[in-house]
Amino acid sequence: MRAGAACRAGRPNTGEASEGVGSEIFRELARMVATLAEVQGLRSFALPYPGLAQRALDRTVMHCLDVGETPPRSLPELWEWCRTRPAGDPLFAVPASLVTPDATLVHQVGRMPTRSCLEVASHGPDGGVAAHAHALLGELEARCGTDERYRQCRRFLARHPVVHQRDRFGLGWSKTVWSRVKDLYGPLPESLLVDGVFLGCPSCRLPALSRDGTVPVPGLSATDADIWCEGEECPRDAPPELIREPDQARILRRSLRTFLALPHRTEEAALDALDRAGIDHEALSGPLSAYRLRDTGPEIVDIQVYDRLQPALLAAHLTDSAPPADRTLVVVPCALAGRNCYREAFADALPALLRERLVLTTPVDLVPDLNGPG
Repeated sequence: MRAGAACRAGRPNTGEASEGVGSEIFRELARMVATLAEVQGLRSFALPYPGLAQRALDRTVMHCLDVGETPPRSLPELWEWCRTRPAGDPLFAVPASLVTPDATLVHQVGRMPTRSCLEVASHGPDGGVAAHAHALLGELEARCGTDERYRQCRRFLARHPVVHQRDRFGLGWSKTVWSRVKDLYGPLPESLLVDGVFLGCPSCRLPALSRDGTVPVPGLSATDADIWCEGEECPRDAPPELIREPDQARILRRSLRTFLALPHRTEEAALDALDRAGIDHEALSGPLSAYRLRDTGPEIVDIQVYDRLQPALLAAHLTDSAPPADRTLVVVPCALAGRNCYREAFADALPALLRERLVLTTPVDLVPDLNGPG
């Protein structure tokens, strides 16, 4: 295809072997940002710095000295680098075949870890943030005892990244489910409050923040107020939802917000497409948004649902996890799959032997791709 050729022409085939010290430091900084954001937010740091932060700062300083760059003088300054210096900065020189060159680790507006940061932090043998989400869901599955109980709890978590005391009197609230999942929620951190108010994105239901640190004025469009949300890709055609009693609210662990709640809309859209087409499916045991299709003949066909900004890292994750099916349809949001070079970057990052077995698709294209050549 011409588009694919153009994408490959614009993206050097560097491969893993070309990853250097800068790439390793970028990954270490991603893990530092992800970890420290959970501990104390991104707004202030006091000496002595936590061990992982000091190590990341020391490595960055040494790398700067080696390449003739003025090093950061403190952790706050290093944090600013994570907000303004992208993966393609010569200091990091992360291969474009691995991470998009414009990806930063701290969001310009929200000053929180970016989705790309969490995906980079999940790349590697230990699985990072994504592995933490999978471990939490694995423990939940063991506590539930049956697949049905687990699916009920998993669905509750995905649909309710933030809960409020008043929700207990609303529809769909189950005391039994809450008793099993409540330990996966915690208090709203001060770093996510704006003038003592919590802002929630009306699209993804995840936390939001304003650029100027004030509560948006009623009637002012979300675009004018310059709102960031953890989903990052949501439309800004509606104002954020406000929780004015944040002490009465609880928020889902960040790893689960990112790797369970965020892709849930795509998961529901994919299942709706299968149901409309009369294609039977069953949920697979485990933490993934994964389903096995029935009546596919001798071929074993699965679908797995993701919402990842970095296609090459998604391909690397799937390569490491080695899907057992003969064919796996990897469902991502339409907006991502339609992004320039996303499909090509995903395919290029797969080993040749997996390119026929792993098919990138969307909820809209799922059924046509399923019925296409296997």
